[in-house]
Amino acid sequence: MKLSLSVRIAESACKTKLNIDLSELLRLAVENGYEAICMRASAAGIQTPPDDLRKIRDQVEQAGLVVSMVTADCDVPLNNDNGPNSLRNIGPSLDVATALGCDLIRVCLKQPADVPFARMAAEQAAERNIRLAHQCHTTTLFEQIDRSLEVLHDIDRPNFGLIYEPANLMLCGEPYDLTGLQRLQPFLMNAYVQNHRLDADGPEELETWCRGPARFHHLPLWEPGGVDFVAAIEGLKAVGYDGYLTVHQHYAHIMGPDEAAIKSARYLRGLIA
Repeated sequence: MKLSLSVRIAESACKTKLNIDLSELLRLAVENGYEAICMRASAAGIQTPPDDLRKIRDQVEQAGLVVSMVTADCDVPLNNDNGPNSLRNIGPSLDVATALGCDLIRVCLKQPADVPFARMAAEQAAERNIRLAHQCHTTTLFEQIDRSLEVLHDIDRPNFGLIYEPANLMLCGEPYDLTGLQRLQPFLMNAYVQNHRLDADGPEELETWCRGPARFHHLPLWEPGGVDFVAAIEGLKAVGYDGYLTVHQHYAHIMGPDEAAIKSARYLRGLIA
């Protein structure tokens, strides 16, 4: 597995802008042995002029990195009602991925009516050798493993797959260890890691369709009591996953991006090894 650093570690709470300059994030990635950057619209997306996208790609490549995945508009990570709209007009997202030299785009599906548009978007993406993937995420068609597999089979396009993310699976009461990964393995295209600790009185809350509101604490990846990352990464190894393992944690209100990038890389590298 290869380490990727998401720009999310330096995002503001609104998920639409970074708290530091992208060049600083690239420096952190290089100095701490990451091989890629996971790009989001907070740093570069459909709103970014083409000339600026080319400059950003140059920055990334000059740093010796690549872009592991693109989330090209802010509505996808916000997971709002507009999240699936990019499937209805996938061209701008494909343009962003192409400009950044990336072959994977994160998308969003919220209701069965989005499925036909996912098929069409995947077909357009295939013409440009680009893949589409959906994160295991609350209040989407990809909350639970059974439903996720039903939707993936319904879309039935070889370039449409899944972003494994154990914290969201945990919030939904789903197995995220080898038991779950064996079922998801044929569709795995990326892997995110972030850490939550379930707590009925926790300060954070996410709605789930399958279990109602889930309350939790954000934790650094290395802090015990949340996701069992030993089981998660051993499961990824066991199913032969050798793609990117992306630090997707929202650290802004826990610690600064320097400490987050350094300690996350050290912790994950130990587990991968």
